[in-house]
Amino acid sequence: MIRLVLLLSLLVASCAVKHDLKHLPQAVTNNAVALIAHDKDFEIYSFNGLASNKTAHDIHNNAFQFKNKQWEKISMPQDSQAVLASAAVNIAHKIYVIGGYTVANDGGEKSVAEVFELDTSANKWRLITKMPVPVDDTVALVYANRYIYLISGWHDTDNVNLVQVYDSKENKWFNATAFPLPAVFGHAGGIVGNELVICDGVKVMVKEKGRDFVPSPACVKGVIDATNPAKIKWNTIPHHSGVAYYRMAATGVANNNQIVFAGGSDNPYNYDGIGYNDIPSKASAKVFAFDLKQGSWKFYDDIPATMDHRALLNHGDFFYIIGGMHANQEVSDRVIKFKLVE
Repeated sequence: MIRLVLLLSLLVASCAVKHDLKHLPQAVTNNAVALIAHDKDFEIYSFNGLASNKTAHDIHNNAFQFKNKQWEKISMPQDSQAVLASAAVNIAHKIYVIGGYTVANDGGEKSVAEVFELDTSANKWRLITKMPVPVDDTVALVYANRYIYLISGWHDTDNVNLVQVYDSKENKWFNATAFPLPAVFGHAGGIVGNELVICDGVKVMVKEKGRDFVPSPACVKGVIDATNPAKIKWNTIPHHSGVAYYRMAATGVANNNQIVFAGGSDNPYNYDGIGYNDIPSKASAKVFAFDLKQGSWKFYDDIPATMDHRALLNHGDFFYIIGGMHANQEVSDRVIKFKLVE
């Protein structure tokens, strides 16, 4: 009887993960991703990132589209740069590819300000705006199908606690209520309605000589004022585990009022997957979610271990993780498709 129960539990867990989406044309990690839904069908997009050898020369601005059950390479704007840690969001059929950072031959890193708009219905790019304060490794969320919130992130030499908001209708920027936790990069979060949850990432600790990049095991919930998008009421919430994860994939899910988090690493790292402590970082297989109605965390079956993500994609009951790093910091061309299974 024990063997039968164990077998049934393994079968249920195996149903949580499916692999029926084709692999990407090339392995890529730290890529910005977006999904455009069309009733029962959808398109997936991947922009920028890092190729398999994980050196500064492997940073690229390649873009890929999954459409009609096939991946194909698509163009990027002529004046776009090869960057890491950019973000992508969509409003209707338009995708906004935001920021990122470049790495010079001497290793110097520079946050870029450009925000490009891809009109997917016409397959046309344009430079739509520039961030007032360029950030990378930020969390980008869309509110009211109009406003893009950039929450904290890295600017050139340090984290910022800014919440920069782009009004896509008026083509203008304003600042919202500042991020209340220590400023971080590589954090993750999602939004449902006017409620958002942000967790973890890396904060900077200044020492007598130099500084350290350390995990920030903290989560906060924000509620955007319905009458003033510049006002956010922030409140800390219990942490999911006491362990901070870096570069998780995350998204908000309206049909169950949850903010879902997956993967990441408990050891912050440079873009090659080697920790700032010189220890190779390991990917996490954890999946958990904050239930906005219950005000509590829920924990789901594991997925294949994965890290180095910019966002989690969702369509219907399924979630998609595009590329990233898997075991031994290997850059992946896989698409992980899974359901939430308790």
